[in-house]
Amino acid sequence: MKTVLVIGASRGIGKAVCNAAASAGLRVRAMSRSGSVPRRRDDLVEGFSGDALDLNDVSRALEGVDTVVQALGVDTSLNMVLRPVTLFSEATGIMLPAMTEAGVGRLIAVTGFGAGDCASAINPLQKLPFRALLGRAYDDKSKQEQFIEASTLDWLLVRPGVLTNGRATGKYRVLEEPRSWRNGIISRADVAHYIAQQCSVSPLGRRKPVLIRCPI
Repeated sequence: MKTVLVIGASRGIGKAVCNAAASAGLRVRAMSRSGSVPRRRDDLVEGFSGDALDLNDVSRALEGVDTVVQALGVDTSLNMVLRPVTLFSEATGIMLPAMTEAGVGRLIAVTGFGAGDCASAINPLQKLPFRALLGRAYDDKSKQEQFIEASTLDWLLVRPGVLTNGRATGKYRVLEEPRSWRNGIISRADVAHYIAQQCSVSPLGRRKPVLIRCPI
């Protein structure tokens, strides 16, 4: 049975991925500072207490893993607007060589619509508020993507639009071609559903899809 390491598993998309992957029959190592796991009736989710910025923790978490899902997030606060954000690039800079050392070659990273080369697809009316509120975080997500694209891994960059806490519908759109990229709304549960499916896809194909359900 395949084992998936989810980094950033205590909340948000990471927590949803743990549930979706386990429901798909995969073993999950749920890494977070707290080591908490979603409540389930099966024993497919293993809690792992660790810091994504600690090389020793990351190296231990990678033992026996087939695929890594990096689903880190930062708290929405004034600090995110006023101060530089470095979590995404720093954690990725630690994780990539650790994966190579451990012989783990598959990475699914959650970034977001507006990171990397899909920033050019932001609607001009949305660009100013996007940069004002999320610019620092997405500058770091773009750096994160650059690190991953320069690696030798088999990777998938998942770029969801505006996230909601709605249920999984399975009716989302996977926008693979750059000319189709646009912003939209999608639930964390739908993003997790897509990621759980991709955990069993080989190869991941070094792709950068945008995920939305309803365009905005």
